[in-house]
Amino acid sequence: MRATSEKSRPSWFWPLGAVVVPFMSLLAKIRFVHPEKLPREGAYVMVANHYSEIDPLIVAVGVWRLGRAPRFMAKESLFRVPVLGSALRATGMVPVARRSTSASAKETLKASNDIVEHGRGVIVYPEGTLTRDPDLWPMRGKTGAVRLALEAGLPLIPAVQWGAQEILPRYGKLRLFPWRKPVTLAFGDPIDLSAYAGREHSQSALTEATTLVMNRLAEMLGEVRGEQPPAERWNPAQHDQKETGRYDA
Repeated sequence: MRATSEKSRPSWFWPLGAVVVPFMSLLAKIRFVHPEKLPREGAYVMVANHYSEIDPLIVAVGVWRLGRAPRFMAKESLFRVPVLGSALRATGMVPVARRSTSASAKETLKASNDIVEHGRGVIVYPEGTLTRDPDLWPMRGKTGAVRLALEAGLPLIPAVQWGAQEILPRYGKLRLFPWRKPVTLAFGDPIDLSAYAGREHSQSALTEATTLVMNRLAEMLGEVRGEQPPAERWNPAQHDQKETGRYDA
């Protein structure tokens, strides 16, 4: 497919891609569903399901092949790690704080403004961690992606992928063989957030909109899996589970 100007400019993505793309091509054979629904230019927020530690690499390679540079929201603490922090900044990743402070909020706001100014896209895992759902359905989400889309006036693009669990099970070990396991990466139409416009500072509105987003991801994943998703999203708090870090599945 034709590359966009975003990909054609020299960047840190090229040396990273030279290593990551061939390696992931050995592990996964990505099948795209509705790739035309990923914007080819302009800024956007993309939300995706998250159930394996290798998810970001699958999504990053898929987005890269479709002509966009894959930029993620990443934990703010990672930006303080020597070398890694420099690499994250050089590739335009967006810091997000799990604990709200004025300094981190300003940094995230600046990075978000840069996304709009430079017409970039950003990928967000609204669950904030690997899903706790025992059947790997999307669980309850956090409001950051919706807030970013509403504040910046950006389209919110849903995406789901399925098959990565055969390469790296949740908190499991990497399975190298057989090579090129099939993985599906599907994109959907922008989620309509017009009912929440101007309410980006209302926690109830953000929570309601996030539920809408997670339900849409579950619906799309059900279509990919050929299964009916649960009627409600998994809530870790109702199952005495932590919402961050590893846990016993």
